[in-house]
Amino acid sequence: MQVYLPIAELSVNILLLVAMGGGVGFLSGMFGVGGGFLMTPLLIFTGIPPAVAVATEANQIVASSAAGVGAHWRRKAVDFKMGGVLLVGGLIGSSIGIWLFRYLRELGQIDLIISLSYVVFLGAIGGLMLIESLGAMRSKSKGATLGRRPGQHNWVHGLPLKMRFHRSRLYISAIPPLAIGFLVGILASIMGVGGGFIMVPAMIYLLRMPTNVVIGTSLFQILFVTAFVTVLHAVANQTVDMVLAFFLLIGSVVGVQFGVRVGARLRSEQLRALLALLVLFVCIRLALGLVTEPTNPFSLGAVFH
Repeated sequence: MQVYLPIAELSVNILLLVAMGGGVGFLSGMFGVGGGFLMTPLLIFTGIPPAVAVATEANQIVASSAAGVGAHWRRKAVDFKMGGVLLVGGLIGSSIGIWLFRYLRELGQIDLIISLSYVVFLGAIGGLMLIESLGAMRSKSKGATLGRRPGQHNWVHGLPLKMRFHRSRLYISAIPPLAIGFLVGILASIMGVGGGFIMVPAMIYLLRMPTNVVIGTSLFQILFVTAFVTVLHAVANQTVDMVLAFFLLIGSVVGVQFGVRVGARLRSEQLRALLALLVLFVCIRLALGLVTEPTNPFSLGAVFH
């Protein structure tokens, strides 16, 4: 059963779109990421123009994140104060990101920039996460003590503008969360991602937040930033395909509920290792697409009549 996508200007199988939405929604609930790092490349692989994939995926992330936040809120696993600080940085970063997106699109370079951004960020983050998570699992198997010791600090604790985050049991500067949110906002605008693949590791390793509140708090920030990005893309770039977003939403809202349940049963280091492998797989697939010869190559030349 085919459906025509008016903004993307092509026809796609409805069941494929729903299945993709369900799979990415499942990952969103399990890992605390918006899922855009996987969905946007999948849409590009199916023939959706990258600019449309980025803008529409931001819209799809809104629904899956909202469902995920609701599930984690019922478990009392959301730090709303930390999420609010991350959100302030995210709104500023996404405003700048939309301007960059429009400028690069006018230059005709946005498709290449989107693909290169994915390869660089996914490769770096996925590699670091895999190394750390495998090390954590080896240490745990040997009986070593993991986690942050009481009174242990890093350079973040020496920064000014400190705030107390009761749910996360932290007393740290507001500057790092603002900076993390700012970066994620830019990525949401240009790459069509929620930014959870960067935010979740940063919250765990940089801010030293407890893992049990990281996922819900990450989804809280992703929810509002991607909603803001969707509106800006629709107004400034006219690249949001609502028909495409609708079928992705159907699958994602259902999938995220199952993802939350599965994620609650896995240890934190196992979750990080699985997410790292998934990130690296997508990175390799995109990198191959940049260096391999296209199926239907074309050339430019003069036309004689």
